[in-house]
Amino acid sequence: MRAPLVIGGKQILPGQETRININIARLPSHSPIDLHITVARSEIDGPTLLLSGGMHGDEINGTEIVRRIIEKDQHIPRVGTVICIPIINMFGFIHFSRYVPDGKDVNRSFPGNKNGSLAARVAHYLTRDIIPKIDVGLDFHTGGADRTNYPQIRCAMKEPKNQQLAEIFQPSFILNSPFRPKSMRQTAAKMGKQILVYEGGESARFDEFAIQQGINGALRVMKHLGMRERAPEAPHVTKIINNSSWIRAKTSGVFLTMVPYGSEVEKNQLIGHISDPFGGSKIKIKSPVSGYVIGLNNNPIVHQGDALMHIGVRK
Repeated sequence: MRAPLVIGGKQILPGQETRININIARLPSHSPIDLHITVARSEIDGPTLLLSGGMHGDEINGTEIVRRIIEKDQHIPRVGTVICIPIINMFGFIHFSRYVPDGKDVNRSFPGNKNGSLAARVAHYLTRDIIPKIDVGLDFHTGGADRTNYPQIRCAMKEPKNQQLAEIFQPSFILNSPFRPKSMRQTAAKMGKQILVYEGGESARFDEFAIQQGINGALRVMKHLGMRERAPEAPHVTKIINNSSWIRAKTSGVFLTMVPYGSEVEKNQLIGHISDPFGGSKIKIKSPVSGYVIGLNNNPIVHQGDALMHIGVRK
């Protein structure tokens, strides 16, 4: 009989599904800050997949993607093991915040420290007890600060296995994205693990299109790993983005876009205006490159230098 998988002191035997609560810290109110982990293990040996969301607590699309996969029993594998963590940053989730109490970002705190800040303690637990046990991870995120990201996978294209997994996921866009220092993706890569970051939608609100793309992509990766027999076909052709460019506000005012996110734009195309809120001047905003709108600022009130639109540059 194969050795049991042990997480949080609990043994998960072949054929079992187990839910585990890991206490990370307590608030002054004595409220626990826990990681809630669902593990489903097949009787047939195979790879281990991590599905995680809520690294930034207000990025609820990722939480919903993992939640629905669990709810529909799609996490139960034909072979191997699936580890689901719908909410990594529980404090941020219940306080509608990207961060933990001291303002730190969990995804800039890896590999963590068991005696450090709350962010470092969460990162430390994942680095010590979860990442070493996985082969592949899908970490689900959204745009932040009122920005919507069109469904996309961030991967390090210099890593062939990383790019192959991204292409199997079949998002609308694959964006070449080097590893960020102290991120979970970078830490996992140093341990020989493959983690992809999915971006879709906006923080603090559901985007059904982005949620469904995230679910379908996860199922395609599971099929590739032999964990399931079927997965939805993508209705689109994935576009590879090697470079991207942010368009920033040249002045403060009210920004009105003329192009929806996901659309194709041409160099020098008029894509929006920044207007004086008191009815004065109106400044034209043109795209400096040809490409695709992969990110869009939804907040019409902008200041000089604010990001307006993220353009994935077309070859």
